[in-house]
Amino acid sequence: MPAVLPRVELVALRGVPTVDPGMEPWRLVVDALDASGLALEPGDVLVVSSKIISRAEGRFVDLSGVEPGAVARELAGRTRKDPALVELALRESAAISRAEPNVLVVRHRLGFVCANAGIDASNAQPAAAEPGSGPWVLLLPEDPDGSAAGLRAVLHHACGVEIGVVISDSFGRPFRLGTVGVAIGSAGLPALVDHRGRPDRHGRVLEHTFTALADQLAAAADLLAGQADEGTPFVLVRGLTLPASGATAADLVRAPGEDLYA
Repeated sequence: MPAVLPRVELVALRGVPTVDPGMEPWRLVVDALDASGLALEPGDVLVVSSKIISRAEGRFVDLSGVEPGAVARELAGRTRKDPALVELALRESAAISRAEPNVLVVRHRLGFVCANAGIDASNAQPAAAEPGSGPWVLLLPEDPDGSAAGLRAVLHHACGVEIGVVISDSFGRPFRLGTVGVAIGSAGLPALVDHRGRPDRHGRVLEHTFTALADQLAAAADLLAGQADEGTPFVLVRGLTLPASGATAADLVRAPGEDLYA
């Protein structure tokens, strides 16, 4: 009889509407599960696009109402970016990493390093926007780890099962082209797995190996969630055996003093 091979399934949930402020993400998840003919099972991981959380939190900003300061104007000239966008990025940031033509990379107030402080202009207009207003952009969630923990708790109450939740966003990387999904929020699973002390197949003990599990889940889910008009911001990951954990995505952030490139 052939051996049973490990298998992980990823399913993009259907039936998710355009999200506006006041909508409850947990209710959207439950409705999408119903529309997809699925129910949560213990050990599932739900990967949620950060844009859903940001829209539900009302993190919309009309750039026409942002007054850039002197620093933003100087940086806008250097980067060739909209001064209002630069001002907003500065407000969301703790430090500037790189400012070059068409490039503004910052250390976000939450710690991670990303372009334009993660501010997104795609699918960023609220339904209640006045005609002629804008351009509109969307900020990252206020507290992604807190949002992940809150969503996990409410889904546990509503569905009666313990799951993990990852809130993902698309980030570029300094040494490679293209974006990949990364975890900016996490709850209920080990975001960072420490393999130190384990032997390899030849008996050599691992000394430095960590796995960014939450980032791996975000990147895998990104294959189905997409970047444009797919409308699939919830991806269910099933088949992993993960211990429950109080870890958060903040555990993945390298300390500024250890970051050679920020």
